[in-house]
Amino acid sequence: MSPKQFFQQAQAEHVIPNTAELQSSFQFGVEADELAKLILTGKKTATTSQYVQGEDDLPGKKAYDVILDSQDQPVCIIQNDQVSVVNYLDVDEQHAFAEGEGDRTLASWRKAHDEFFTEECKSEGTTFDPATAKVALEKFHLVYPK
Repeated sequence: MSPKQFFQQAQAEHVIPNTAELQSSFQFGVEADELAKLILTGKKTATTSQYVQGEDDLPGKKAYDVILDSQDQPVCIIQNDQVSVVNYLDVDEQHAFAEGEGDRTLASWRKAHDEFFTEECKSEGTTFDPATAKVALEKFHLVYPK
């Protein structure tokens, strides 16, 4: 099933308003299956992405996204509750916990994200600098399936 069909199925079941639009569909991180499961169990209610001013469009507040597994198959639909841009070093324990990964501590979050953003930047021919990096923080909730 395509992400669009999955979204339309949720609309047909009256979980999502018929007037709502699908913002995007994507896999979370390098462990797409595991991270999608964390959403389904309610442990993952936040995410972080690099923010480069002028290059990245911020996700929309109240927007709907279809989360895909590692085979690009729809797993669930989330809705953004809050989107903000902060300095990387200002990410706090509360956000790290809401991401639901590892032991849910800020130290664990930093280690994983330092590695992830370093590799991501390397593949783009840039360098990740925690002291100057900005990140987009998203808080969301599971909409479908319930």
